Amino acid sequence: MGKSPFSFRRPASRRRPKKTAAPPPPPSPPQPPYAAGVTASPETAAAGVGALTKVKKKTGGARLWMRFDRSGRSELVEWEKNAIIHHAGIPARDLRILGPVFSHSSNILAREKAMVVNLEFIKAIVTAEEVLLLDPLRQEVLPFVEQLRQQLPGKSQPKLLGAVEEQEGEMQGSNGRQWLPTPEMAEGLQSELPFEFQVLEIALEAVCTYLDSSVADLERGAYPVLDELARNVSTKNLEHVRSLKSNLTRLLARVQKVRDEIEHLLDDNEDMAQLYLTRKWLLNQQFDEAQLGATTSNNLPNSARSVRQLSSNRSESLVTSHYGDDNDVEDLEMLLDAYFMQLDGTRNKILSVREYIDDTEDYVNIQLDNHRNELIQLQLTLTIASFAIAIETLIAGVFGMNIPCKLYSIDGIFWPFVWITSAACVLLFFLILAYARWKKLLGS
Repeated sequence: MGKSPFSFRRPASRRRPKKTAAPPPPPSPPQPPYAAGVTASPETAAAGVGALTKVKKKTGGARLWMRFDRSGRSELVEWEKNAIIHHAGIPARDLRILGPVFSHSSNILAREKAMVVNLEFIKAIVTAEEVLLLDPLRQEVLPFVEQLRQQLPGKSQPKLLGAVEEQEGEMQGSNGRQWLPTPEMAEGLQSELPFEFQVLEIALEAVCTYLDSSVADLERGAYPVLDELARNVSTKNLEHVRSLKSNLTRLLARVQKVRDEIEHLLDDNEDMAQLYLTRKWLLNQQFDEAQLGATTSNNLPNSARSVRQLSSNRSESLVTSHYGDDNDVEDLEMLLDAYFMQLDGTRNKILSVREYIDDTEDYVNIQLDNHRNELIQLQLTLTIASFAIAIETLIAGVFGMNIPCKLYSIDGIFWPFVWITSAACVLLFFLILAYARWKKLLGS
């Protein structure tokens, strides 16, 4: 049978031999805590305790963050934008506030589970359990990082409770090892600020200290320059004052932004109430515990159930007495008011320097006006002298036209006529000068 021109022959299938699976590599020996990719601070390495600083592999669009928890442990991480949004629970627009576009803006924003802090060089996201600090290796941020390491450890923290323990006098925890407030922790919270306010206080202290030092440096360099300008008005001194005034304006704007942001929070109690992240976090934990306790209460004995209810009521009353009132913003108001007064003092220092600059400028302008008046008087004097000389020149010009005159025929008349004419011109000069002084056109 003939082969059709459109018929195709299936090629013979070629099977590739299967590759045998390679045996798994032997397990690598455990690395010590300070292996490659994991670093620790010198203090931590010397003490043998503390938090490790993990540096993850950098990916595209990732930024460097430092994470601090309640116990003071810290780690360096490289997180992308989506990871930060998912971890902190903030909208994407808040990350733009922490970007380079708003590098010199000041914002303290309250969100459901976090507080976005953008104060000068401090850009952080604060929650009830941790703080995420952006660009922690900058020179200006290093003092703030050091303050966090020194002040955060040793603070009272919620206890981590495990399974239900039927012991009298203790609050029973829920399943799944959740963070729950205990009566001891609630009593301790009454004597100190919440975690987020401790971080906010450290941030405000760092920013106010930085601004105060900047103002002090500006004052030390301002007064000598202004005094030198008052003594000698020159182009070089004027250029120094111009540079000083521009730096003063920029510094005043930065102080004013931080001050206005704190003033805005002090004027709005609702915004201050939203910044109580620990209060909302504890109330949510109590609500979850109450729901879980309602489902498990039927499985507990009567005695354990009564102990659990008594302990829960005690803890709830302690926490609610301090955090339950949403309108209770006295702690935050006192904190913000203290730093508002400090920033107001810093602003007054800048305004005093600016007033000194204005006074120096007024003094220089008065000096320049005085010199200008002296020049005008000199010009007026020379103008009067030129007029008197012009009269004598006019007389000499008339006699230089060779017009027939009887004076030409008189012998010895030339020099007496010249002296008389010159004396008349000088007399005219003094008369006009006396008239100008009488009209107070010239100084005495």
